[in-house]
Amino acid sequence: MLMRIGKALRLKRIFAADGKSFIVAMDHGAIIGPQGNLAHPKEIVERVVAGKPDAILTTKGMLKHAHAALDPDVAVILRISGGFTMLGDPSDFQDRVISSVEQAIKYGADGVAITVKYGHPNEGEFIERASFVADSCSDWGIPLMIEVWPAGPNVKKPYELEAVRLGARAAAEIGADIIKTYYTGSKDGFAQVTDGCPIPVVILGGEKKGSTRDLFSMIEDSLAAGGAGVAMGRNVWGYEKPELMVQAIRGLIHEGWSVDKALDFLNKREER
Repeated sequence: MLMRIGKALRLKRIFAADGKSFIVAMDHGAIIGPQGNLAHPKEIVERVVAGKPDAILTTKGMLKHAHAALDPDVAVILRISGGFTMLGDPSDFQDRVISSVEQAIKYGADGVAITVKYGHPNEGEFIERASFVADSCSDWGIPLMIEVWPAGPNVKKPYELEAVRLGARAAAEIGADIIKTYYTGSKDGFAQVTDGCPIPVVILGGEKKGSTRDLFSMIEDSLAAGGAGVAMGRNVWGYEKPELMVQAIRGLIHEGWSVDKALDFLNKREER
C-alpha cells in the first residue's frame, strides 16, 4: 500500500493535472561529453528550469553540480543506466544498469530511467535487468521510465511502427510506469502504439530537427495520437535560448497551442 502511494505521489509530480508531461532530457553528457550548452551544468539547468518544464531527466553528475538551480516544482528523473560513451564500439552500446533505485531516492529523484534495446542480440539481458529494476521500483514506490530503443538485425530503423509498438507494450508488461520512445512518423501509426500500451507514452526528440516547425509538428501530431508528452534534450538545451523553447513546447503540450502559435511565440520573444 505504501509503495503504491509513493508511486502515485511521484507520478503527480512528473505529470501535470492534464495527464501530460514535458520532460527535458539532460542525460547526454555521460555519453557525448560536454557538448554545446551541456558544457556548463548549472547554467543550462537554470535556463531550462526558467521555462517551467514538468521534469528533467538527468544523471548523478549533473544533479551533483546543478541541484541548487532546480525549482521545487520541477520533478527529477534520474537515469540509472549507461556504461558506454561515443568513444566505444557502437556494437557494444548495451546500456547497463550502473546505479541503484535506492541510490536514486537518496538523490531526491521522483523517478528513475533505464533503456531497453528491443531486438538487440542481447535483448534477453536487457529485459532481465529491466525486470529486476521494475521490481525494485515497486519495492521503493518510485516510477520507472523505460526508454524503448528498437535496435538489432531485424530492425531497419528505430522508429519502425511494429518495433516501437511491440517494444512499448513489452516494457509495460515488465513493470514500466512511463514509456519514452520514438515517434513513428504518422498520427495513425503512433495511435497504434498508444492504443496498445496501457501506460503513458512520451516521445523522444532524437537528433536535432532540421527546423523548429518540424519539431513542433511532430509534438502536435504525437499528442493528437494519444501521446502523453515529450522527453526531449538536444532540441531543447541545444537551442540558442533554451528557456524560450521550453515555454513554446510547454504551450503545445499543456495549453493546446497550434504549431503556428508556438512559432509566433518564439519569433516574438527572440526579437526582444
